[in-house]
This record gives sequence, structure tokens and C-alpha cells, in this order.
Amino acid sequence: MAFLDDGDHLFVIDLTYVTALENVDPLIEPHMAFIERNYGTGRFLASGAKVPRTGGVIIARGQSLQDIETLIRDDPFHSAGIADYTITEFRPGNIAAVLT
Repeated sequence: MAFLDDGDHLFVIDLTYVTALENVDPLIEPHMAFIERNYGTGRFLASGAKVPRTGGVIIARGQSLQDIETLIRDDPFHSAGIADYTITEFRPGNIAAVLT
């Protein structure tokens, strides 16, 4: 798969806010800077807000679950304790041609 390097695994990072949006909004800018940095390094492949806005989802690549857990600690949402994270590793069985 062209978008995965040797040893890379795919992960779905599911964020759920544990506080009111009024507490989330002030951290959107630093959170988005974190997101953009990880797109720049090729770690994040897709991301966006849930509908309704109760959190977000990130598709990431990394070497291990521990690798992704360490990465997430740099997210301002994590540092502020305003979101819970569920990380699921998956192995794609089928891939759209656009991704190869």
C-alpha cells in the first residue's frame, strides 16, 4: 500500500469531549496546530469533527499502539483533559484505488 511504509499500522483515533463546547472552543486553534503538524509529518491521513459535534475522528499511521498513544499526549485536548480517546488499530483488507 503506497500510503503505508514498512512496519506502519493504521489507527482510528476517536475523540469524545468530556466537557461543554464552551471549554473546547478556546483550544481549537492549538489542537488544529497539532493536527497540521502531524499531517506535515505524514502521521495523519484524515481527520474531522463528529456530527453532531461531540468530538472528532483521526485516521493515523504509526509503528505501534504505544507510538500513537505517545503522539496523542501532545494534543492540547489531551493535555487539558477535555477529551477521552479510543484508539483502534486495524489492518485494511480492501483499499480504494485512489489510495494506492
